[in-house]
Amino acid sequence: MKKEGVEPDIIIYNNLLACLAEDCHVLEAWAVVEDMSSMGIAPDRNTFHHLIHASRQLQSTAIWDIIDKMEAENIRPNEQTFFLMIQRHTTDKRNLEFILQCMYEMGSRGLVIELTIAQDVIGLAAELGFPRLALDLAENFEATSVRRLSPETWMRCLASSAEALYVCGIFIMYRFHLTYDWKTEGVQRCWEQVVGVLNVTPDEGLCLDVLHTAGRHGLSDLATDVIRVLRNLGADWQEHHFAPLVEALCKAGNLKDAFGTLDLMRSSNIFPTTITAQPIYDFLKQDIDKVDGAWELLDKLRNEGKTIDRTAINAIIRAAISLSDLQRAVGAYKAFPDYKCVPDIDTFNTLLSGCIVASHRELGNKLLLDLKELGIKPDATTYERIIILCLTQATYEDAFFYLEEMKAQKFVPPRSVYDAVIRTCIAASDSRYTLALDELKQCGYTVSKNLQTFIDSGGQESMRRS
Repeated sequence: MKKEGVEPDIIIYNNLLACLAEDCHVLEAWAVVEDMSSMGIAPDRNTFHHLIHASRQLQSTAIWDIIDKMEAENIRPNEQTFFLMIQRHTTDKRNLEFILQCMYEMGSRGLVIELTIAQDVIGLAAELGFPRLALDLAENFEATSVRRLSPETWMRCLASSAEALYVCGIFIMYRFHLTYDWKTEGVQRCWEQVVGVLNVTPDEGLCLDVLHTAGRHGLSDLATDVIRVLRNLGADWQEHHFAPLVEALCKAGNLKDAFGTLDLMRSSNIFPTTITAQPIYDFLKQDIDKVDGAWELLDKLRNEGKTIDRTAINAIIRAAISLSDLQRAVGAYKAFPDYKCVPDIDTFNTLLSGCIVASHRELGNKLLLDLKELGIKPDATTYERIIILCLTQATYEDAFFYLEEMKAQKFVPPRSVYDAVIRTCIAASDSRYTLALDELKQCGYTVSKNLQTFIDSGGQESMRRS
């Protein structure tokens, strides 16, 4: 064109820059701009946009240099300018700080953030593990724009919040010369938006994440709604769905409904476990008044025609044992028939642990008789605790009997059993400790340094420490 005397115009130069920008030919792009200047053609906004696009693989400082040159030419950056600056980082999923700086610049210049930009930035913040930031950006965008974010964007906020167990926070933003100061409620706010407003049903995995968050923070209403959505989703209710609900109810102080949930589970052929009732135990073990108050709640449920689940009474027994109140624990055990319940192996194992603390061998024997009458088969924990209980007595011969019976039932005695037997024998100058020591090694256990020191000192090391 130059040889023929045809002078290129701004359109020709910008088309050349567009081609170079596609393959990030930065040096060549700047050479074209210099050629424009030599031809007396001033760059326009599109010229700088192509330079920004060509420089997308360079450091952020290079982009700001282009912005400075734009302003030197009295060309103000517009929405497209910042879109190109932001897009480079939403694509490579890096430098979120630079993106936020660009968004702040847009706000300070009175530029409107486009929907696609907002959704990309919110999604990136959620993906990088900044749920609070993602939700604040989402709230701010919808508060200042007539456009609404897509359900997918809200779903990403929900997933990120649930994964981080994020519930609430305060974030102050300075935009458009105004100060926004409001509380956001991570998982709960996103759940209401996704399920309540947008009428979108999350998948089961996301529901589980939300349930765990609700359980951790005592959001019982949220947990209840997630259980409802799971049923609408067609998911089969399982124990791991209800365990967070029980936790949420307990942390919200709603112990009655927590007890009632155990009955709901059992009626749905879902069997509560000790782990399911762990939050109930954690609530009751705080003080003895809570243990006593639990009976009033159980009576109310019984009067309402509800079935009392045995895991509820087991939790009361565990709490009483934790508070060193064996008498209350035994009283709870005797109350099983009043609520048409039958104790299980966890009941007896818990009571045996209380017998160990109180060195109450007679009660332990009574519990073993009751266990056999009910046809409940002892497990490894039962044998372990009865052996330890025998070792608390001056005469501990039965400990060896139960140890042999435990092995006959194909249970491998844990290291703690052998450790207790060895220490008891050494303290009583009983040479049978060597047999227990050999068995410990035959089971593949190593002798701990503490136990070896006890053996070498003939039990004197423990006495000196005490």
